[in-house]
Amino acid sequence: MLNAVWVAVIVAAAFWVVGVCAAVYVMAKAARLMSQATGAVATLRERQEALIERAGATIDRANEQLVKTDQITASMDEVTANMAELTGRMTALAPLARVIAASAGSPAAKVAALAYGVNRAVWMRRPAGAQRASRPAARPAAARAPAPALRALPRPAAPGWRRAALSGQRDEAAP
Repeated sequence: MLNAVWVAVIVAAAFWVVGVCAAVYVMAKAARLMSQATGAVATLRERQEALIERAGATIDRANEQLVKTDQITASMDEVTANMAELTGRMTALAPLARVIAASAGSPAAKVAALAYGVNRAVWMRRPAGAQRASRPAARPAAARAPAPALRALPRPAAPGWRRAALSGQRDEAAP
């Protein structure tokens, strides 16, 4: 028969087995948690290395851009110096420009322009076969292609103008 001591020993043994089972369960869960934490730390380390590499590459690109910006700034300083020098030269040439502008409206300039225009008009009206005395013949007349009677440069119609079909007059084109 079982007396109270044996019942107490059996109950204590049962509790001890339940306690050991609970401890083993907790330890198994803790081991799984530790392995997952180790994996997470390893993954974070890999990501951290990749992130540090990307940050380093970004810093390198930023440094390259800063070098380019420094070069552009130096170039702009050089342009500014050149512009200042050019401004000084233009200021020195301003009186000459005023003299040239004033002489453009002078009677001598107007006579020269008229003489040039008349000379050009006469030259354009000359037949193609006529040679100037000072100009040597490039090839014999027999080898030359027949030329039109008048030597005139073709002039395109002004924008917005068109020739009327029958009248020969210019009409303003309808928009």
